[in-house]
Amino acid sequence: MKYPIDLTTKADVTAYFDESTNTITYLVKDPSSNHCAIIDSVMDMDYAAGRITYESADKIINEIQNRELILDWIIETHVHADHLSAAPYIQLQLGGKIGVGEKIMLIQETFGKIFNEGTEFQRDGSQFDALFKDGDTYMIGNMQAITMFTPGHTPACMVHIIGDSAFAGDTLFMPDGGSARADFPGGDAGELYDSIQKVLTLPDETRLFMCHDYGPNGRSIQWETTVLEQKNNNIHVGKDKTRDDFIKFRTERDAQLAMPKLIIPALQVNMRAGEVPTDNNGNKVLKVPVNGLE
Repeated sequence: MKYPIDLTTKADVTAYFDESTNTITYLVKDPSSNHCAIIDSVMDMDYAAGRITYESADKIINEIQNRELILDWIIETHVHADHLSAAPYIQLQLGGKIGVGEKIMLIQETFGKIFNEGTEFQRDGSQFDALFKDGDTYMIGNMQAITMFTPGHTPACMVHIIGDSAFAGDTLFMPDGGSARADFPGGDAGELYDSIQKVLTLPDETRLFMCHDYGPNGRSIQWETTVLEQKNNNIHVGKDKTRDDFIKFRTERDAQLAMPKLIIPALQVNMRAGEVPTDNNGNKVLKVPVNGLE
């Protein structure tokens, strides 16, 4: 399908880089109103100490309050494996709806088994306020957003097209970073290549915003590029890279990668829309499935 994009509406984008997880969270404001959305928020966690705090989220909350903005949406591009979502914390203070792709149910089913969740854990996406299908639209003030289904990194990834911009989640990295891994349960390198090609059908001047950056070769952290720059320069899919080339490279590369440091707490929290699971006494607890993610 075609994804209509309004290049005349320049989204007002503010980026927040979380150094501990190399995550970029976005505050996206409608230029014609005081309405906004947050994309891929971060809850801070000291895993060794089992401590959760909210400094990263508080920076964005303070910005929204200081600018007297209205938060319409808290968007998750996918169930992240490298950081924990602060969506419920933000929603409690500012309102807004929490949205994710409808394929979240596949993630919940897969990891519900891995983490041995009981029948009380709903696997129907009901923890979220909105479940998006491919091509769905929603509004941020007067600015339309469109969802693009982009599986491969996970089976539930979505790119969100907002005004003249697209927020890529982990579907793409900066051109010199290439692409994200595709070896998590439900991931698929071929699907990821196809999803990237879908993103690259957007107009060349579309601004693309990345969810992560690691500063390859020692360069400074960056998060904004364009469709044209990705077509010309992406080291994994740009120019004449074929689907077979990508699958071969991605499969070999992924076999060398260690698991993300926060994958065990992140999956348990993020498949619950950012809520930390509790025990029978109401205490926040996390499980460690031994050899469960091999």
